Amino acid sequence: MRRDRGRHDPSAAGGGPGDGAAQEPAHDAVPAVDTRLIVREEGFKGYLGEFKRKMRSGELGSLPVVVAVIIIWTVFGTLDSAFLSAQNLSDLSQQIVGTGMIAIGIVFVLLLGEIDLSVGSVSGLCAAIFAVLNVLNGMNEWLALLVALAGGAAVGLIHGFFFAKVGVPAFVVTLAGNLAWNGLMLQVLGTSGTVNIPSESVVSELYSTIFHSPAAAYGTAAVGVALFLASSLLDARRRQRARVPFRPIAEIVIRTAVIAAIAFAAAAILNQYQGLPLALLIFLILLVVLDFVLRRTSYGRQIFAVGGNIEGARRAGISVPFVRMTVFSIAGTMAAVGGIFLAGQIQSASQTSGGGNLLMNVIAAAVIGGTSLFGGRGSVWSALLGALVIGSIQSGMNIMGVSNAVQFMITGSVLLAAVVVDSLSRRSQKAAGRA
Repeated sequence: MRRDRGRHDPSAAGGGPGDGAAQEPAHDAVPAVDTRLIVREEGFKGYLGEFKRKMRSGELGSLPVVVAVIIIWTVFGTLDSAFLSAQNLSDLSQQIVGTGMIAIGIVFVLLLGEIDLSVGSVSGLCAAIFAVLNVLNGMNEWLALLVALAGGAAVGLIHGFFFAKVGVPAFVVTLAGNLAWNGLMLQVLGTSGTVNIPSESVVSELYSTIFHSPAAAYGTAAVGVALFLASSLLDARRRQRARVPFRPIAEIVIRTAVIAAIAFAAAAILNQYQGLPLALLIFLILLVVLDFVLRRTSYGRQIFAVGGNIEGARRAGISVPFVRMTVFSIAGTMAAVGGIFLAGQIQSASQTSGGGNLLMNVIAAAVIGGTSLFGGRGSVWSALLGALVIGSIQSGMNIMGVSNAVQFMITGSVLLAAVVVDSLSRRSQKAAGRA
């Protein structure tokens, strides 16, 4: 029945009436059948064949990073059982939040096929702005927080203006910004160089607050699964009404069951230690909201269009400068959010804020998570997956007492491997005519 629906196309039947084409389709109407309908009708055999086809054509999705997480956890768990303890995994879920927040902004920029080298300095600058305004000058902490976030958005907008309007390459603009905003951060901090943030400050509490009731973690898992199921059903219903291929109920149920198993297992692990960290909850909420923006709004589709084919986007009537400027503003805002959480983690803003290997880690997180360096392909969930990979490697090596030098080399190797996979995937897609 669904196959007939796929063939119900007057143009495919040589311009004949729709009903006639559905009853007696012409020979040239056969190619109009969507292969996804045939795959689902063939059951397990069809899905297995589709999986093999995607592997050959380089459409790997998040599979490589999921496999990487499983391998990393298996190796470190075998070497030291403390790695897979509820305490370590719970701590890991908090520690990846700051990096993951900044990586979300990098994902948006990478979707354009560009790069932002300033996010580390911007995160440190915004943390310094909050600390100086609130701690040293007595400004209301919520107002100081809003000013810091607005500062990140403004910095990103400046980068976007020079890139989109003036025509300066994003690499040059953000490299200059990396130096300039780091200097401004030092100027804002003044001679003291370090401003300690009280433990009762909103910034410290955003990071350290934990909901100890088991209902919090299990309730969050239940809400997440329900939202996924509702979204999948609504999408299937919408596509069915539009007479285009849609996921059958059985497939939606299976996918929801997998998501539920992962979500409730994570909730159980968190409850074995202390409970659900507020920082992780905020991170997940932002991921869901921004994923909706990218996949369900016209603005999100414009970002993918500009990153995939800028000339085609222009001809489609998309305002390329607007998209570019707003994307860099989003990156600046998320850098500010990440900087605030990192400041809350160490309860201070100092001259080293936003420095070290932070920039490398956030870019690596986005790329390792599956977002393409070539633009037009990726997801905000890449920030979570990539940050989890990097955080797991660092946590495991810290438990084993591995030096920072070795950690840097291993993290760099993982980043290179991710870029190689991305490049090979893109080459395979070109060969299959899908890039």
